[in-house]
Amino acid sequence: MASAVDVSRATSNLIASKDITNAFIGVNIGSDIFDMPGPTEIVALLKAQSIQHVRLYDADRALLLALAKTGIRVTVSVPNDQLLGIGQSNATAANWVTRNVIAHVPATNITAICVGSEVLTTLPNAAPILVSAINFIHSALVAANLDQQIKVSSPHSSSIILDSFPPSQAFFNRTWNPVLVPMLKFLQSTGSYLMLNVYPYYDYLQSNDVIPLDYALFRPLPPNKEAVDSNTLLHYTNVFDAVIDAAYFAMSDLNFTNIPILVTESGWPSKGDSTEPDATIDNANTYNSNLIRHVLNNTGTPKHPGIAVSTFIYELYNEDLRSGPVSEKNWGLFYANGEPVYTLHLTGAGILFANDTTNQTFCVAKTNADPKMLQAALDWACGPGKVDCSPLLQGQSCYEPDNVVAHSTYAFNAYYQKMDKSPGSCDFKGVASITTTDPSHGSCIFPGSHGRKGARTNGTSLAPSNSTSSGCLSQYYYNGGFFTRSLVLVVLLFCAVV
Repeated sequence: MASAVDVSRATSNLIASKDITNAFIGVNIGSDIFDMPGPTEIVALLKAQSIQHVRLYDADRALLLALAKTGIRVTVSVPNDQLLGIGQSNATAANWVTRNVIAHVPATNITAICVGSEVLTTLPNAAPILVSAINFIHSALVAANLDQQIKVSSPHSSSIILDSFPPSQAFFNRTWNPVLVPMLKFLQSTGSYLMLNVYPYYDYLQSNDVIPLDYALFRPLPPNKEAVDSNTLLHYTNVFDAVIDAAYFAMSDLNFTNIPILVTESGWPSKGDSTEPDATIDNANTYNSNLIRHVLNNTGTPKHPGIAVSTFIYELYNEDLRSGPVSEKNWGLFYANGEPVYTLHLTGAGILFANDTTNQTFCVAKTNADPKMLQAALDWACGPGKVDCSPLLQGQSCYEPDNVVAHSTYAFNAYYQKMDKSPGSCDFKGVASITTTDPSHGSCIFPGSHGRKGARTNGTSLAPSNSTSSGCLSQYYYNGGFFTRSLVLVVLLFCAVV
């Protein structure tokens, strides 16, 4: 049982053992998505939102290449289904590092490797080889002289902590001590982190109304409602801090007092089924907004005030292919097309997520979309969609570059702006996505650029026109063919003469 003096001493040890830097917020990027955005779209969204830390659940080559030279710090992962092979063979681990790390650094800024995910609770048969896998991966990094810049650890579910309140009485499930003790020794000797997945949403759900919703959501509590650890007299105003401190105390129970914690997953679902009434957009927004502010303020926890607890939000996109309850598909900050699920309330939280994605947004064609589908969507936008596509005519401001992706981007965005960015207006059967990057180029100014909805370029309105007074062609039916473009030009010239 810990005393207040023990807490102070442990804090001093932690500060002395490691340089304490400012905490960061990152995001997890899952891929269980029916219409998965391409790597360039993902990176564009990360840049637009000033996201500088990401965690991947694998080491996807295309995405790692797209992240090259962005400066974004990347955590890659050894998936659970590869763990057994790596944990049983040093050569297999070395090959994995060569293929998934060495091949990409230094252009891609890989800073950590997660070896498996929640192995003790989801894949217990692999637990005996987890530490071997971690050591083999680390040895390969040492051989490549990358061990100082790339840390190695393994994320755990917070459920491995028993008796988590009061935090001072917490301890790890003793069943896993044969794995956790050598793992903690490794983390200590290499200056790495205990990686922990922290979900106050599930703690709240499973508490049978013992945990108040406000306590789970970081909402302010009156002093008489704060949870107090009777052993240390520390006051807890939220579940997140209590779980983190429980982990610190659980490590102390095994005589480890100088290992920092990195939260590899935390979040709140924005939608649930009838049995999940608190999975709402408002609660998700409240939790994630408060979490971001709490982490970036470097407040630390009651046990270790001021000690950074960097956190990865779960997750960037809703994963619509995940099985289980409705909530499993609705943890994302964004839909797959780049449209925000909600706009975070982050006044005073720095530059992260600084761009209001409901304001200066544009609709663009996906670069990896099927050209035939793009063509069909372009034909629709310039036809039944009633978009003014005349700026795409040869000699006009948006004709170049003359390809279906560029022309589709203009037409899709014109329609999106015309529809006042209403939900679903930037989809076009899955070949379009929303971005905060202005696609205007040269003299081609897109509708909505710098707020100039309906701006005019070269005397041609970029906003769709409802005028029919000329009796001439009002839309540009584009099919990428020279004959069609020439024919439309002839008709327009004829109208001009008349």
